[in-house]
Amino acid sequence: MFRSPPLSPGSRQPLNRNSFRQLSRLLAYARPYMGGLVVAGIASLISTAFNLLFPQLVGRLIDVSFLEANLDQLNRILPILLGVFAGQAIFSGIQNYLIARTGESVVAELRKSLFRHLLGLSSSFFENNRTGDITSRLTSDISTVQSVVSTTLVQVFTLPIVLLGTLAILFFTNWKLTLLILSVVPPVALIARFLGRQIRQMSKAFQDQVAHANAHAEETISGVRVVQSFTAENVETTRYGELIQASLKVALQRARMSAFLGPMIFFSIFAALALVLWYGGRLVALKEISPGELLTFVLYTFNIAGTVGTLTSIFAQVQSALGASSRIFELLDTHTDLKESERPVSLSRAEGRVKFEQVQFGYGDRGHVLENINLQADPGEVVAIVGPSGSGKSTLVSLIPRFYDVTAGRITLDGVDLRDLSLEELRAHIAIVPQETLLFSGTIADNILYGRPGATEKEVREAAQAANAHEFIGRFPEGFQTVVGERGVKLSGGQRQRIAIARALLKNPRLLILDEATSSLDSESESLVQEALNTLMQGRTTFVIAHRLSTIRSADRIVVLDQGRIVEEGRHEALLAKGGLYRDLYELQFRNNGQE
Repeated sequence: MFRSPPLSPGSRQPLNRNSFRQLSRLLAYARPYMGGLVVAGIASLISTAFNLLFPQLVGRLIDVSFLEANLDQLNRILPILLGVFAGQAIFSGIQNYLIARTGESVVAELRKSLFRHLLGLSSSFFENNRTGDITSRLTSDISTVQSVVSTTLVQVFTLPIVLLGTLAILFFTNWKLTLLILSVVPPVALIARFLGRQIRQMSKAFQDQVAHANAHAEETISGVRVVQSFTAENVETTRYGELIQASLKVALQRARMSAFLGPMIFFSIFAALALVLWYGGRLVALKEISPGELLTFVLYTFNIAGTVGTLTSIFAQVQSALGASSRIFELLDTHTDLKESERPVSLSRAEGRVKFEQVQFGYGDRGHVLENINLQADPGEVVAIVGPSGSGKSTLVSLIPRFYDVTAGRITLDGVDLRDLSLEELRAHIAIVPQETLLFSGTIADNILYGRPGATEKEVREAAQAANAHEFIGRFPEGFQTVVGERGVKLSGGQRQRIAIARALLKNPRLLILDEATSSLDSESESLVQEALNTLMQGRTTFVIAHRLSTIRSADRIVVLDQGRIVEEGRHEALLAKGGLYRDLYELQFRNNGQE
């Protein structure tokens, strides 16, 4: 069987191979907001036009003040300058808002798209990849690409126009000084390209290191009781510190590159500016240009310096974003190994007959876990699955909701191959109550409603009552609105199990899977949960994995697994009389417990 391969956090492939494809995929998320970006671009150009007027007005003001001493002209320039500043502020504000709205919206859509894709991946993917690494791609990596699909997208189109417009004005003002400035552009461009490529590689390496650290932190925090019980706080702190130091090392390398890139470019620009001031001063002294014209030229030179600096910054941002996007798209390009039928069969109403026909299953190259399984459960029948540890019990029941697909043979529901049903419809007929119940960090009502979100308050209360949960819920001051905490930590194991049973009752499935649902409970909790389970199993085809064999004596059929094969099958009394593996397991448990 194919298993989803782990993601490659340390990949060092040539990062410029798919740059344009990645950038195109990123920008595709901005397409629905293109209208706002176009308006932002227009506002940016108008704001830039006001900026280009400013040096002309200042140069004219200097000449009017010092050369012509014309107070009337001076008075007329002031309101024009104020109007230019007001226009620039208004259109700059419009541009900033539209860009920010687009960036936030695109990031939200990208996160939702990635999360939706994650939930569609198979169990094998999550077994092969650490949650912290996946979370890092969903959060920090997506944040890294935010500027590329908003601010950068507008600036990439507007800044070249600004640069060309400014150069045109400069050529018109004085072509000799303009050529002097342009002489620094080629070497600066070559250095920027080289350093930008290095920054991109380091950015991806940094995201990889942060993902490692996040994964370790998440595992440690989720298992904090184990850490504390073994007094391993210092060990885990040291490990996390080493991972953070590794990411810091890469971050500092990237910072050195970025820190060198910007100042190097600004030095080149301002060195050219110094030459302009020196040469322009000579031209003023020779009466070839006025002081106001020189000041105008210098201000436009500052415009060029700012524009080139911004373009350089954008280039570095794009390199960083492409490093992060390669990790995002690696995740988006990971496909589930559970193939959906192109023309799924629809069951109008499932009866609940499940049949295993010559089923084999294996995890990749680990060999077969299940061999030649032939088993039928009729509607309403309770089938118990028992066997030694590692015999394949949990794997067997995991094939029913298609958490994995069989390697050979087939499983049918009411005569239809499970692979011919849509996953959504198949799983709509199934409820699972596992050994370790997972509750979500909402209220008790929220967790019960997870079984059927559209259920009424009355139906929720009835499900809780049938699950023997109504009494303990009533003891909480907030009742059904009691917040259970992360993973249901505020409830006891028995209380969590009864909430899970209420959730399953509300779903009203045709198939029920109980995976050692009472094995970790104390006697009092087990009694209450078992009573609730008996209610839940009524009229439903049920597969029960049981650790305590005393709880399955009334099962319609007991299937005994050993090393992935069915070795015995029958009712409790018949299997005891047979004297095989089931009897050995039963007697071993009887001796360990000291009683039946």
